[in-house]
Amino acid sequence: MSWLVDPFSTNEFLRQALLASVLVALLCAITGTYVVLRGLSFVGDALAHGVVPGIAAALLIGVSGIFGAAVSAAVMMTGISLITRKSRLSSDTAIGLLFVGMLALGVIITSRSRTFVGDITRILFGELLGVKPSDLWWQFVALVVVGVVAIVAHRPFVLMSIDDGLARTSGFSVPIFHSLMLVLVGITVIASFQSVGTLLVLGMLIAPAASGALIARRVSTMMLVAAAYGVLASYTGLLASYHFNFAAGGSIVFVAVVLFALTAIVRSVVVRRAADEIPHQHEHRH
Repeated sequence: MSWLVDPFSTNEFLRQALLASVLVALLCAITGTYVVLRGLSFVGDALAHGVVPGIAAALLIGVSGIFGAAVSAAVMMTGISLITRKSRLSSDTAIGLLFVGMLALGVIITSRSRTFVGDITRILFGELLGVKPSDLWWQFVALVVVGVVAIVAHRPFVLMSIDDGLARTSGFSVPIFHSLMLVLVGITVIASFQSVGTLLVLGMLIAPAASGALIARRVSTMMLVAAAYGVLASYTGLLASYHFNFAAGGSIVFVAVVLFALTAIVRSVVVRRAADEIPHQHEHRH
């Protein structure tokens, strides 16, 4: 059993990486639940990639990547809102345009520096084993903010996930709470990219929450399942990374996706058996 515990008890960097990935898992469990229920996976993907130019520009001029990511996320969300309101284009078209445009801008910015290869790798795939205590504090603050907003706006978020008209008739402004939900996605992406990277943050947003959707019937239970799956994926992924020299962020996201696949398989088997038992019960009664 020592191989399960010793890597974290003897390695401070690995302990900090585990704490950072657990914070990311909890963040993504809250936000990812609403993303899955409302069908905002494309928005999450766009925001995860749309922050690249801001992070790249921030690193080039010597300021915090978090600041650049926040600016890019704000530009993305404002642009999506403006294009959707001021034109006849659908929100998916607006998101796609900004997604491609921001990603292209990120490529242009990174191409201006010959020494940017290491930085762009860190942006895309994260640097989980290089997490600093200051990064952990940022993630904790983000988790508190997201948690408070989720508690306060839980009812309108759930109603919107069912139907916009239901939320409207209950007295909630759909545009305002939709924008607030996008803000939660933006905060989660900004707080998570340093750990798992912009390419992998979507996996942590979607996979644990999707697993929760397969198991749970209540939104709160879905969040708890997503959190448990995210924490399990974090621990297992880091353990595999330590013993087999895999990339830490990629290992965590891969485990999260594997857990979803296993959950889907087990659920389909259980549902099939339950369906098969119903005719037999009717026959026995007759």
